[in-house]
Amino acid sequence: MRATQGGLLFERLADVKSERGMPPALKPALTHEPKAKTQSGTENTIRTVPSAKSAEVPQRRPNALAGVEPQKRPTAAQSLSRSSQQNGFNFQPRVPVLQGEATYRGPLTVDGIVSGQLGASGSGLTIKQRPRYVTAESAPELDGEITFKDMLRVNGHIAGRVFSEKGTLIIDASARVDACIDVAVVVISGTVNGDVIGHRRVEVGPGAIINGNISTRSLSMKPGAVFQGDCRILKDEHSIK
Repeated sequence: MRATQGGLLFERLADVKSERGMPPALKPALTHEPKAKTQSGTENTIRTVPSAKSAEVPQRRPNALAGVEPQKRPTAAQSLSRSSQQNGFNFQPRVPVLQGEATYRGPLTVDGIVSGQLGASGSGLTIKQRPRYVTAESAPELDGEITFKDMLRVNGHIAGRVFSEKGTLIIDASARVDACIDVAVVVISGTVNGDVIGHRRVEVGPGAIINGNISTRSLSMKPGAVFQGDCRILKDEHSIK
């Protein structure tokens, strides 16, 4: 068989590699990395390193600010509370002007909220008044005729007439009564401008102010009370003649 000089040289090199046990040619360990040119003309090597946790990181929202929690939408109860505050419906109601069961005839001024229903057969109303301070120039909350049977407590400013055949009237220290009082028992700790009739007894506290006449069978007055008027002791119907 005839071979050229180049062919004999290739066969000899192959025999030498096989005798020395050299492995076949491997793929290159390093790959060519792309290069990017900057504005100055120099080349920068761009390397991309794959990350195993890149799929776990959530995408950033376009409108979210770093380090700032998103604002929560107000609930229906919060919206109602805000609207109530803006409309003036959210306030601490004051103590009722009267405490007890009584019948009142006259006008009623409401500065607050009235809830309930009115009907021909019966009605029930709940009145929540805004806080107020009783002064000499303040208008009375009730101005009319008040009647009751058992016990009635006055906590505000009333005017007119108060009557009870067997009941007990209690006038609080912060109350003011511009009325004629005709009851069985009256305990006064506030201000009364008018005549007072207590068929059984009248008790006047240390901070009470009375501008009027007192008619009773039994009078008790504590030191510190102010009384301007006449006092008349009524005759006891059960006394032995």
